Amino acid sequence: MAGHHKTFTDDPKVDPGVVKKAFTAAIAVGGLGLIASGAAIAMGEELRRQFFFSYLVAFMLCLTIALGALFFTIIHHLTRATWSTGLRRIAENMAGTLPVLAVLFLPILLGLHDLYHWSHEAVPAHDPLIRHKSGYLSTSFWVIRAVVFFGLWTAIALFFRRNSVKQDETGDTALTFKMRKWAPVSTLIFALSISFAGFDWMMSLDPHWFSTMFGVWTFAGSMVSFFAALGLAGLWLTKKGALAKTLTVGNFHDIGKLLFGFIVFWAYISFSQYYLIWYANIPEETAWYLHRTHEGWDNIFSLIIGGHFILPFALLMSRHLKRRRAVLGLACGWMVLMHWVDLYYVIMPTLQHHLHFHWLDVTTVLGVGGVFVAFFVRQFGKDAAVAHRDPQLIASMEYDNA
Repeated sequence: MAGHHKTFTDDPKVDPGVVKKAFTAAIAVGGLGLIASGAAIAMGEELRRQFFFSYLVAFMLCLTIALGALFFTIIHHLTRATWSTGLRRIAENMAGTLPVLAVLFLPILLGLHDLYHWSHEAVPAHDPLIRHKSGYLSTSFWVIRAVVFFGLWTAIALFFRRNSVKQDETGDTALTFKMRKWAPVSTLIFALSISFAGFDWMMSLDPHWFSTMFGVWTFAGSMVSFFAALGLAGLWLTKKGALAKTLTVGNFHDIGKLLFGFIVFWAYISFSQYYLIWYANIPEETAWYLHRTHEGWDNIFSLIIGGHFILPFALLMSRHLKRRRAVLGLACGWMVLMHWVDLYYVIMPTLQHHLHFHWLDVTTVLGVGGVFVAFFVRQFGKDAAVAHRDPQLIASMEYDNA
């Protein structure tokens, strides 16, 4: 259902004072969080290992949001979507943090031996299975792959954002077709890279375990966290007076619907992975879940079932609730938290078989998350908050699926 005769009347730029205030607050939180977290490295081996595992959880939280944003940007052009035009710049700015995340990846490189058992040179000689995988799980090849992943993601993100911003200046519709032209190959690159990144940085924490569904699980979590972050960012922008007439109830309704859809998709992938491993009953596969259903981790397992699926499923099923700002904001904030819990459940049992929350779990999230938010917000101070000269923007404003 469409509205009639809408025009773009918002100021395309966010108030510089709002951007400066948000950036200052976020970078202060991020800086203090990283300093507090980094101090743990000098406090002994136990705290050092805890730091690297907590940091990996926090890093993957922000990275998956950025990668979800990158996919949203690509798929917008691939499908020639209309409704998402008003939201596209938010996604471009989230994906634009990937160069910063590449720098934030450096502590993981420094903690390679603390995180990944297979990275020690003596391990393959005493472990036939790791020796069999040593052609892929080698430190040099692992680092090369990481450089390639970030190089590809950064190149794609900057390509789409720079052409989008250039269109703000020139209004050249040829730039729309240029971005559409490169969307198919970008989709293929994205699909392969996010899957192998998930294998390298999370699945290889336990080199004896494997799942052919893990790449899809990584993608599903990325999309859930991205749509949750997109909802929060859109609500923040409209609350601060920017894009108040550009981002419509229909846009937020669609964010809620896609968040709901990817929650269901994530649940399907997660259950399928669990069910097939449980049914096959192969020791190399079941041990991974065995560690995560005992010593307190069974409580996190139950929390994920209820908090990552059942509760948001019930909350976001209603059309009316998805169109209420307060409810959508609550659901989005909750799903960002649940995505962190999901990543924590995957990563942290490698360090400790019994559930034990640590203060570093909080400081690392504040550190990495604060820097991520700061550089995301900073981009709104440089360029327009919406692709205001995109030929499809008015259609996006008029669109309402009511």
